[in-house]
Amino acid sequence: MISFESVTKTYPGPRRSAADVVAVHDTSFNVDTGTITVLAGSSGCGKTTLLRMVNRMVAPSSGRVQINGDDIAHMNPVQLRRKIGYVMQHAGLLPHKTVAENIAVVPRLNGATRAEATRSVDRMLEMVELSADMADRYPAELSGGQAQRVGVARALADEPRILLMDEPFGAVDPLVRTGLQQQLIDIQHELGTTMLFVTHDMSEALRLGHEIILLAKQGRIMQQDSPTRLVEQPANAFVENFLGLNAVDKTLTTRTTEDGRTMVVDAHGRPAGFLEQA
Repeated sequence: MISFESVTKTYPGPRRSAADVVAVHDTSFNVDTGTITVLAGSSGCGKTTLLRMVNRMVAPSSGRVQINGDDIAHMNPVQLRRKIGYVMQHAGLLPHKTVAENIAVVPRLNGATRAEATRSVDRMLEMVELSADMADRYPAELSGGQAQRVGVARALADEPRILLMDEPFGAVDPLVRTGLQQQLIDIQHELGTTMLFVTHDMSEALRLGHEIILLAKQGRIMQQDSPTRLVEQPANAFVENFLGLNAVDKTLTTRTTEDGRTMVVDAHGRPAGFLEQA
């Protein structure tokens, strides 16, 4: 489990005499092991700051983050990051390395032999549904969707127990995004990885999350709940506004599909996402 305990993050003001800028203020929550937890909210609400605290890319000004009861402030940051997968919006692939070399980076850093790393590459390519002949391509030869798949494969290559994802599908077209979302659900089911996922897209949050944490400015938690409860029992007007529940043309309702899944639809009957994974 990942625990955030009263974390605050401030930055110096733009001028010497200016007050500090508060990115996150006194935020506490837990991320359950083996689940996808989504941090959702508008730009500037602190969701990426919170995500980056987990691998110590951002250090809290006060408070602490624990992984399975251990304070990460006492861990070697380099070793910590090698044990945590990280996927960002534009994949962040090394341009001078092939797909195979990109995927093999962390296993090799962690001591895997060349043969072991090759097996990891083959397994990851299969898992993200990329053909073996993609292994020798360079990032510049990939489409946006392919690059993101490689980014996910690289993050999972050494089988980390935690995967951090910072709006990883935001730069791809809607059709590709839907496929990547389903692929992520399938991978999480197979591996049982604990995932912390950042997005401002509520349709994406509703589809992916076992639990959604909706944030206002400075990381204030407006509601932390299952997708079903978030839609059916919004905690306050902020949640209703963010979900569009009080807009005539954006009213969200639920509908049960033939296979028993709960789907969210808008006022026009268009699917907005599934509340619970099958």
